[in-house]
Amino acid sequence: MKIEVHQSEAVKIAEVISDVIIVTNAEEGLQLMVDLYYQDFDKIIIPEQSVTPDFFDLKTGIAGEILQKFSNYRVQLVIVGDFAKYPGQRIQEFIYESNKGRQVNFLGTVEEAVERLSK
Repeated sequence: MKIEVHQSEAVKIAEVISDVIIVTNAEEGLQLMVDLYYQDFDKIIIPEQSVTPDFFDLKTGIAGEILQKFSNYRVQLVIVGDFAKYPGQRIQEFIYESNKGRQVNFLGTVEEAVERLSK
């Protein structure tokens, strides 16, 4: 896992770069958040392929647990990827509703994520 820093004005964003799954449960999501928070990041970008596929199966509850932790600590998270491959109506509605807010978003590119988190 590697961290790339994006900075614009006073905003510092951590982009997690990994080709392997690094978040398989809520505890690992919390640990990643805490590790980055203590490095002065409160805005995080993570690739969709680094999150367990179970996250996108809302019946598992993993998405809700992880997103609740990010919300509780007021850390903004953007998961970047192609979410059309998750065909369920519930996950698509979940992504749509999340993208209406500021805390957790699901976007297609890192550039979109940096732009959203820079506001």
